[in-house]
Amino acid sequence: MNEFSNMLDTVRRPRILIRAARAGVAEYRRSRDLKRLLKSAGPSTQSAVSSLLAEEFRLEAIRVAGEATYSVQRHVAVLTALIAEARNLPVETRMAA
Repeated sequence: MNEFSNMLDTVRRPRILIRAARAGVAEYRRSRDLKRLLKSAGPSTQSAVSSLLAEEFRLEAIRVAGEATYSVQRHVAVLTALIAEARNLPVETRMAA
């Protein structure tokens, strides 16, 4: 398996976060949401997934630590974008070679 598949397969989050993110995928608009989340509207899908994974891992560390700076809204937005972008990855990037 490749790097993205391995990382996505290891992501385990509370069910309510995943359900909220999946519900948001229907309203996801790449140009609007990536611009807000990554400050860039036009990165490649692989670049976007990589950046979103890094941000999601950062948010998860903040959540687990119980820090007051944790934003559930941002976490759901990043997970939503990550799910939507991962669906747009080429099949060979998502699956084992």
